[in-house]
This record gives sequence, C-alpha cells and structure tokens, in this order.
Amino acid sequence: MKVSIIGATGRVGRAAAFCLAEENSVGKLVLFAREESLCKIEGESLDIYDALAAKGIYVSIKTTCDLKDIEDSNVVVLSAGISRKAGEEREDLGVQNAKIVAEYAKKVAEIAPDAIILVITNPVDVMTYVALKASGFKKNKVFGLGNHLDSLRFKTYIAKHFHVHVSEIHTRIVGQHGPQMVPLISSTSIGGIPIEYYSAWDYFTGYEPFDIKKTIEKVKNAGSNIIGKKGATEYGPAFAISNIVTTILNNENKILTVSAYLDRDIEGIEDVCLGVPVKLGIDGIKGILPIKMSESERESFLKAAEIVKKDTDKLMKVLK
Repeated sequence: MKVSIIGATGRVGRAAAFCLAEENSVGKLVLFAREESLCKIEGESLDIYDALAAKGIYVSIKTTCDLKDIEDSNVVVLSAGISRKAGEEREDLGVQNAKIVAEYAKKVAEIAPDAIILVITNPVDVMTYVALKASGFKKNKVFGLGNHLDSLRFKTYIAKHFHVHVSEIHTRIVGQHGPQMVPLISSTSIGGIPIEYYSAWDYFTGYEPFDIKKTIEKVKNAGSNIIGKKGATEYGPAFAISNIVTTILNNENKILTVSAYLDRDIEGIEDVCLGVPVKLGIDGIKGILPIKMSESERESFLKAAEIVKKDTDKLMKVLK
C-alpha cells in the first residue's frame, strides 16, 4: 500500500511519517515538501531508515517536491498549513489554511483520483469541507482527523482516574474539534458498566468523585497546553493519524470518530463536516453510525453544527 503525506516537514507530518513507516501495511511512503524544505525532509527520511534498521523493518520512502509522485496513492494525508501557536484558536488559521488545502485537494484529485484524503490541517472540520468540495470526491473518500484524538485523550483521563486499563473505557467525543466538542457521557461505560454507576465505587475505594466537566476542559485545552509547553503537538496526532490510516489499509471496519460530511445522516444536519462515529475500511467511510444522545448532548451537538456551518460558509465565500 502507498501512503503520501503532504506537509511532511511540519512536526505532525514528520511524526506521522515515522509512525506510518513502522506499519506493516505501508509498503511505500511519499513525503512531499516544498522545494525549499526538500533537504530537511531528506534528512528526516534518512533518520527514519536508521531507526527502522534497528527494528528490522523496511519501507520504501520517497522524498519529493513534485506532486506527481503521489500518483497511485491509497491514502493521502493532508497536513499542510500554518501551525497553531500557543493561545491561538484553531479558527484563527481559517482563510490562509483554506487556500492551501483547496489547492492541494484539487491536485490530489488530478494526480491520485482513487486516493482517500485524510485532512489534518486546522480548523479540521472546516478544512475537511474545503478539501471535499475542492477535490470533487465522493463524501466517503474525504474526511478529517476530527474528534478521534479528543476521544483517545478522554479515554485516557477516565482510565487514569479509575485505575483501569484504557481498553476498558468505551466512550467518544463528537461535534467540533474545538471548544464545541461534545462528550457522549450518556453512552460512556467502563468494562461495559455505565459510568454513572461508578459514583458509589468512588466512595468505597476512596477515590475522588470523577469530575466530568473538569475532565472535558482538560481535553479541550490539551492541545494548547502541549503547545504552550513544548511548541507543538506531535506524538498524539501522529499516532491517531497512523491509527486511522492502518484501519483503512487493513480494511478493519473499526468505528472511529472522524470529521465527516453530513447529509441529514444525524439529527437532520446537512452540508457540514462534523466529528461523528463512522465505520472505516478500504473504501474510506462505509457508513455513518446513528448517535443516541441525551437531550443536553443533542442540544450541544446541534450548536456545534450551527457554529461550524457558519464558519464554513464564511470561508467558502472568501474562497469563492
């Protein structure tokens, strides 16, 4: 299988390249960068080769500034754009990144018409919509990182609090990848037991009660917190990207929360990209799953859709 990364010199792109190079399902990896950054990405590829040699892994890595080299890609990871700085909102990056994403999405459609596009560039829900429209692809072939990483972070925080393995936590966050993210507490369980039943367990084990609101704020601010401390997020997004790509390449039919185009699939919402649970496989999105939400979750989800739709329409007018 062939995977191409557009924007491979960025910190997320570089980390994702390393994660994907380790995967057995990836045989060819194309790292695309602008001509002025080609030397840098060549150094990255040599460094990756050294690391893989130590692990007894081989993958073909091509570094290039010629987009024609993405031809025949199974998946194109689109992470090109301006990175978010500490204290900066994802929405602040909109117009500049939209122009970049639109340009590359058109090129992918021309050069690799059978590829699936995975959008990483922020604000990811809006950028996914831009990539979908600019490429002209069917909606199952263009989707964004969305709330997948948010959901993983939420699972980790819950697992740490209750001192259980993260695989025992079943939950997800939907809606916007940003301030309007919506945790589905009503369907969250630990080892198959609804989380609401664990309040008594807290009392008997001496743990502090689980503060859901505080935990969600931690999830919302996780990216900014990391950026403030080390300058950028890398490993979390990279492994989340690798998780999605390998799910596609291996046709695993996993249910992951990505930013997908809605056409009245959930709550009658249409013409907007939002984080929702989907079944992913070799053809991309095989289906959007229905969500059972409490009334407050439903209201928050509709609000997220309204805000993302407004931001998207505003950007599309600028792009014409």
